Amino acid sequence: MQLHTARIFVRDLADASRFYEEVLGLQLKADGREQGFCVFDAGPMSLVVERVEDDAPEEDRVLVGRFTGLSFDVEDIQSKYKELSSLGVDFSGLPERQQWGGVLATLRDPAGNELQLVEQPRGQ
Repeated sequence: MQLHTARIFVRDLADASRFYEEVLGLQLKADGREQGFCVFDAGPMSLVVERVEDDAPEEDRVLVGRFTGLSFDVEDIQSKYKELSSLGVDFSGLPERQQWGGVLATLRDPAGNELQLVEQPRGQ
C-alpha cells in the first residue's frame, strides 16, 4: 500500500491554484476549477486542492485554514525559505533545526492552511 493523494481545502480556488502553481511551482495535472478542484503533481503523490463553499456545512468549513501535516522535501531549506519569502509567502518563523536532525519551516497558503518545508538530515 502507498500513499497516493493528499487533499487541501480552500475557499478561493483561483487564488489557491495560483499559489500552488506559480509560487510553489507545482505542475497542474488536472484543472477541475469548474467542478471545484485542481490536482497538482507533488512528486510521487498528487495534491488535490478543493474548494469549500461559504455555505457548506460547518464540518466542511472547518477543513479550511488549519495545519495540514503535509511537508515538502527540499534540498536547501534556507534558499527555498528566502525565495518563497521574497514572493510574499507567509512563514510562521525562520527554519529551525529539529531534535531528529532535520530542519523545518512552516508556511501558510492564501487560505491559511499550514504546510511545511523539510530539509532531511544529511545522509538520509
